[in-house]
Amino acid sequence: MWHETQEQFAAALRNPDHPLPSTIGPEAEKGFNVYRNNVAVSLSEALGATFPVTQALVGDEFFKGMAQIFTRQFLPKTPVLLDYGEEFPDFVSTFPPAGSLPYLADVARLEWFWNRAYHSADVTPLTIQALADIPEKAIGEVHFKFHPSMYLLDSPWPVASIWHAHQGTNDMGNLPEGGEKVLILRPQMEVEIRSLPVPAFTFLRALVGGATLGQALEPFLNDEQFDPSEHLAALFELGVVTDLVP
Repeated sequence: MWHETQEQFAAALRNPDHPLPSTIGPEAEKGFNVYRNNVAVSLSEALGATFPVTQALVGDEFFKGMAQIFTRQFLPKTPVLLDYGEEFPDFVSTFPPAGSLPYLADVARLEWFWNRAYHSADVTPLTIQALADIPEKAIGEVHFKFHPSMYLLDSPWPVASIWHAHQGTNDMGNLPEGGEKVLILRPQMEVEIRSLPVPAFTFLRALVGGATLGQALEPFLNDEQFDPSEHLAALFELGVVTDLVP
């Protein structure tokens, strides 16, 4: 019985057209409506705080309407509103009124990764000396462990450039053509958004996927433009490597 009441309460909280739980009498209906409105506004504001560039791209009114529909379908899983919105990028990708902005979902996805990176645990990155300490004959079998704040996004749209344009560091009128391979990372205090060259992104993604160093380098053995030393040094300079497992 109590479980059914909870379900009715949640359904009514999510959708104003849904009947109130039978345990709520007419005298409490006005108060429930105020509470429901406060919840809806709080959730919409939380989404706006997590996805400010997405909101700026579509405008406040459009975002408010989109958020209102989202909040009816998805309630928070935890009491911490910083954790709310994980499903929002996928929701945006299937939201018909946003169809004229095909890059919008990936911008939202980048912003969600930014949010997760910002609130991730602090871990001290390794220096490249850790790699130098591994015997040469074993180095090809090494697995890499990465900073918990690191995320990779492979987008067919220039989402990193769009994001930077809304931080005032890029010009929206001068975006690159095609997609971008994006690294999101917080090695220190600030979250960094970087667009990586295709080889660097492919190499890093292989290592993140569990490949050994030797396996990640295999596709580049005949690529004279790919310098393994340069790319390995770049990984440690970025601060993404936190452990090496022989």
